[in-house]
Amino acid sequence: MLSAELVRSVLDAAPDAMIIIDSTGSVLFASHQITALFGYSPEAVIGRKVEMLLPERFRQRHVGHRSTYAAAGRVRPMGIGLDLFALRADGTEFPVEISLSPIRDGAELLIAAAIRDVTDRKRAERELKEARAEADRANLAKSRFLATASHDLRQPLQTLGMLNGTLRRLVSESDALEALDQQELAIGSMSRLLNALLDISKLESGAIKPDITDFRVAALFDELRGEFASLARSKGLQFTVEVSAESVHSDPSLVGQILRNLVANAIKYTQTGSVWLVCRQQGGSVHIDVRDSGIGIPPEQLRFIYDEFYQIGVAPNSSRDGYGLGLSIVQRLVKLLGLRIDVESQVGVGSTFSLALPLGAAAPATAAQRPRPSAPPATPRVQRHVLLVEDDPGVRNATRIFLKGEGYRVTATASLSEAIRCASETRDIDVIVSDFHLGGDGTGTDVIASVRKVLNRATAAVLVTGDTSTAVRELGRDAQLRITSKPINADEMLALIRELLGS
Repeated sequence: MLSAELVRSVLDAAPDAMIIIDSTGSVLFASHQITALFGYSPEAVIGRKVEMLLPERFRQRHVGHRSTYAAAGRVRPMGIGLDLFALRADGTEFPVEISLSPIRDGAELLIAAAIRDVTDRKRAERELKEARAEADRANLAKSRFLATASHDLRQPLQTLGMLNGTLRRLVSESDALEALDQQELAIGSMSRLLNALLDISKLESGAIKPDITDFRVAALFDELRGEFASLARSKGLQFTVEVSAESVHSDPSLVGQILRNLVANAIKYTQTGSVWLVCRQQGGSVHIDVRDSGIGIPPEQLRFIYDEFYQIGVAPNSSRDGYGLGLSIVQRLVKLLGLRIDVESQVGVGSTFSLALPLGAAAPATAAQRPRPSAPPATPRVQRHVLLVEDDPGVRNATRIFLKGEGYRVTATASLSEAIRCASETRDIDVIVSDFHLGGDGTGTDVIASVRKVLNRATAAVLVTGDTSTAVRELGRDAQLRITSKPINADEMLALIRELLGS
């Protein structure tokens, strides 16, 4: 049998302030910690109601809680879901946690309460909450900046690209043409770096949200074949895209971005031979392989290839082709989508990057190929009419000058409302060329839908945007539409328009 003195010593040694009260709420015992916590000596509280330790606003309610607990009589924390406060002898309040335990003394029920000061913890919780709120505000501001930067930072490059294309068609002197060729290379380099930096910033800020669905690999392979075949040919490489019947479950736009970076890298680092794009099913996964017969990667460098600005065999301050950001973007996208990527490489033989995706449920590829635009009318117009919609005056004027120089009749507008008015007044529009972001007056997708509605036909359209994933999701597949990433150079713009017009 424990002595009363030993029990008292144990309670006094507890880190929390301990009190024992009877069924009427009178304090029978108070440990020495009561002094450190409340500023009262144990003798000053014994025999008084426990409510003296509570702020005035809690006292009446506490009497009811105490009576309810006495009836239930079980171990539990007090005030679950509430902010509890205690009152010191000097009148100051502080947050507390209270744990209650019933004690039977014969027929009488006593209540033991352990009281803990949680001021420091509450302060830490408040600071953490404020830090999270500040981080959320910073991320929101960063997302707003990126949305603006994706559009506005590309606009000057788009203007330069169009003006460069115009000048190359007007100038015949060899030195001037050489200067324009060098300018075009610089514009292309700036564009690639800007796109890569914005992609990384979007991924870091959480601005990119996956849109997971089932899709066929064949459709994506068709797009990649069209985008990279000419680039491979220009280097004397064979670009082989194998036929695929598989479907996968992921975000088609982001998977496409991963593969574009991998294929672009494979072509860049392959001087002779081939680049292959292959799809194979393995168990419940589909593996898309990008293989090349390029320079290969030394084993000791494999762990660095996903680092920003790292390039194989390129000294830090030397001239470089690209900026070593493609694989960093690939790794971030793979992580965002919860996928896996593996690499095998041998110096002088080549490399294989293998992207593993979940198997999709789409029907196997009796897959309809993307429809092509219908043939042009038997009697073509002498001058095809382009409706240009662009809110940036520099880009608008540069594009208008270029297209006019190529023999098109161009009506240049700055907004959705102007485009609708033009379509109502001039119904012979052959193709719409629209920016995606148009300030507060709708988007390029609104322009295309509205003009087509006015004209009552599926007018051919080119949508130029720095945000291809959003545009693709809004419009879906459309045989009379081409979506291209800004900045686009003059020759690419012209090729898209000619393809749509069948000329």
